[in-house]
Amino acid sequence: MPVKHRLAKIDLTNPKCLQTLVENRRIFNLKNCELNVFESYQETYRVPLTFNDFVITSMVRGKKVMHLLGKPAFDYLPGETVIVPANETMVIDFPEAESENPSQCIALAVDASYIHTTIDYLNGYYNSVDKDDHPWRLQFNKYHFDNDTEITDLINKLIRICSGGDIAKNIFADLNLKELLIRLLQSQHLQQISQEIDTDSNHSRLHYVLNYINANLTEKIQVDSLSRKAYLSRNMFFKWFKEQFGITPLEYINQERVKLAKQLLADKKSTVSSVALQCGFTDVNYFVRVFRKAEGISPGVYRSCIAE
Repeated sequence: MPVKHRLAKIDLTNPKCLQTLVENRRIFNLKNCELNVFESYQETYRVPLTFNDFVITSMVRGKKVMHLLGKPAFDYLPGETVIVPANETMVIDFPEAESENPSQCIALAVDASYIHTTIDYLNGYYNSVDKDDHPWRLQFNKYHFDNDTEITDLINKLIRICSGGDIAKNIFADLNLKELLIRLLQSQHLQQISQEIDTDSNHSRLHYVLNYINANLTEKIQVDSLSRKAYLSRNMFFKWFKEQFGITPLEYINQERVKLAKQLLADKKSTVSSVALQCGFTDVNYFVRVFRKAEGISPGVYRSCIAE
């Protein structure tokens, strides 16, 4: 069972101030975004909700069942985020909501021009040296996902900023919102390339390098070797790789090794040391630090959270 990186609890609306028991809404308006806090206090089904802007939603407490256009219904739980295009209607069930157990969810609606400016910045800043480049764009093939530590921290910061009274909150919100969008775009970008590897591992220089990394995670992977396979100098390889993903080759390798480690930790017979070695880490302490940074907890604690 994946470990959930949950958002910090938000104070519930004073019962005297509730306007409705279903999707009671508090709104915090800023220059480039609008933070909405929704709460439901009774079991209800098929509630429609539409935003005129792209929206990032994240569950805080309780449970919803989401119905998005053309997609299977799914449970929506704390520690998870859903992104929805502008003007697409979400239809929502609240099968467990009650006065003592309300659901609570935030929805961050982001101005379209702000999104376009951020994407233009990424496409302009990361000038690829490869003809087979992949332009940055907002996609919805990965619309429902578990929060990682970075996403959780950024959303928590945005909630504090938007609901606070700091006179400079538009400035602070702008900085955190841009980072949140970039991290979402990086995650989607990386997923797109990873999916292409499965269908055509040698279609381009990029696919070839990533396929080599994923096939050799248990071995020592030298950056010099990767740069030779990409027919680039070491410095140019670093620049090219970061242009593609927004992260360094080592960060990508460690990210993939942590994914492998999470699978191996499900075997309770394996020690943390043996899992580290199987994932290409020669230093167990370094493995623990990398794992904790990615997941927010140690490998041992992660293992204890895995359902039998």
